[in-house]
Amino acid sequence: MNPADWIDISVPIHDGMVRWPGDPTVQVQRTQAIEHGDEVNLTQLSMSAHTGTHMDAPLHYLPGSASMDALPFTAVTGPARVMSVTTLGPISRHTLESAGIQAGERLLLKTRNSDHLWSKRAFDPRFTALSLEAAHWLARQRIRLLGIDYLSVGPCNEDGAEVHRALLGAGIWIIEGLDLSAVKSGSYELICLPLRLAGAEGAPARALLRPLATQEDEEH
Repeated sequence: MNPADWIDISVPIHDGMVRWPGDPTVQVQRTQAIEHGDEVNLTQLSMSAHTGTHMDAPLHYLPGSASMDALPFTAVTGPARVMSVTTLGPISRHTLESAGIQAGERLLLKTRNSDHLWSKRAFDPRFTALSLEAAHWLARQRIRLLGIDYLSVGPCNEDGAEVHRALLGAGIWIIEGLDLSAVKSGSYELICLPLRLAGAEGAPARALLRPLATQEDEEH
């Protein structure tokens, strides 16, 4: 792959797409159309801020903490590592420990979720997510950013909220809903820009990767 090529790792937002259980239905509707005699084409969008590829701010789980418009650009721009995790079940602390993760890293986890087009399927409560022990370990490592290829970094059970609290409480910003299906593990340049929603706890985002010239595979 040419190092100059950017890879779009955000999923397209479309009408009726998969969402977290209990979130509003995703509605993308053309309310004006030139072909119907209107002067312009106009689309109306209705959805949760946590639809598709999106970011979580600390305010999502921690009252009184930073909202989405306080996002530091250093969290979402710069070198990032894509780490492939092929194990079944929750991502364990041991799996992460063996990867030599360092403080300040931007880490994107490519899991078995990327084996299918998850954004075009029904919600799967068995998706691969971070274990609570692994979340606490990452919090102690003080990484800068964590991304994952499904709608949540935490599992669809009682640990899900605690995984978020552990990461967000440590100042780790979160990207969820990534499409890493066309990305190999290795080193990249990352740009992820969420919408600047004042006072919001999350926001949809567009995320891009560009391979670094020194990229080496880091399969796990």
